[in-house]
Amino acid sequence: QTPDHHLAAYAYEKSCYVDMDFTIIEDDSMYNAIQKFSAFKVGSLVVVDGEGNLTGIISERDYITKLALLGKKSKETTIKEVMTTAANLITGSPDDTVETCMDKMLSRSIRHLPLVDTASGKVVGLLSIKDIIKVLVEEKDAEIKQLTKLALGQDEVV
Repeated sequence: QTPDHHLAAYAYEKSCYVDMDFTIIEDDSMYNAIQKFSAFKVGSLVVVDGEGNLTGIISERDYITKLALLGKKSKETTIKEVMTTAANLITGSPDDTVETCMDKMLSRSIRHLPLVDTASGKVVGLLSIKDIIKVLVEEKDAEIKQLTKLALGQDEVV
């Protein structure tokens, strides 16, 4: 069994997204998405329908490439016109390892990964690549400390 600190759920608990509502309704305006990006200092939000079902993801990059550069107005454009739809979305599970999440993100060059509960199909979290890196660095630091103790004869490897 994988230790808890190697799982996506652990990374999510340390994420900035854990303390906020990281979802936005697909019929909302891009202007409201931009306000939420700014208020919470985040770069992505999970898009849901009126029942809370995952329909996509929206990012600052989507705003720049699909709205601003095309001269559209953020108050007149809905999120669903701009978002990456669920059909094209890569997701993770809270039970995935952080390494699995990182591989998914790197393979598709994405910076945010929604976490979906496999049993319910509901979105339960959102990770950024920064969250993944923090956990991996934490793990490597712990390994280095343990190996240093072993090399100095101060401790045994656990």
